[in-house]
Amino acid sequence: MNSLDPQVRDFILFCIDRRGADWPAIYDEMAGVAGQRLFRGLGRTELRQLGLSLALDSLDKTLEQVKQAAAQDQQA
Repeated sequence: MNSLDPQVRDFILFCIDRRGADWPAIYDEMAGVAGQRLFRGLGRTELRQLGLSLALDSLDKTLEQVKQAAAQDQQA
């Protein structure tokens, strides 16, 4: 499993705190938060540069990243 960028992990956890980790609700929340730049001013472009794509053709990877962030948070 690839390591998540800390900003990506924190973004995902921010969204989980707002909406929960259930799919697809978490995807909708992440898209909304990114669209409005509610987390540290990060939008879709910045998140993609950090390794998190919200594109529909990347949903499998995005879901795995959500699971990874949630698991890391539970271990902490």
